[in-house]
Amino acid sequence: MSGWDISTSGVQFVTSLVEDAMDDVAKDVKAYASDVESAAASAGTISGPYCGAAPTGAIGAALALFVEGTAEEVLFLGARAAKSVNGAREAAACYVLADLDMAAEAQREALAAPKVDPPGGDQGGGGREGRQK
Repeated sequence: MSGWDISTSGVQFVTSLVEDAMDDVAKDVKAYASDVESAAASAGTISGPYCGAAPTGAIGAALALFVEGTAEEVLFLGARAAKSVNGAREAAACYVLADLDMAAEAQREALAAPKVDPPGGDQGGGGREGRQK
């Protein structure tokens, strides 16, 4: 008994849900970047008044180090999800293709001319049973 029973429409449905979630995560990552930037700027410093760009304080520097240290993991999330979706779709396509190949082979076998062994077709002329000595 085969353990394979894949619904390609089900695969498409689930992978489309994952893609929607991936889009939401991408939006959140973009918002995360601007939110961290805003938090770093709003954290302030312990310095006095200044002219020009605000100096980076300890909290801003820590946030920058945190983002730098986690950037690879955040990027990995999107890459892993995309690869999983593509893999599921490719696997489903291969499943369908294998079904089509098996169906085509069964049809070829069904349409092929049958093999018939005429009586006396063996070398001894005695049919299937052959000759007894």
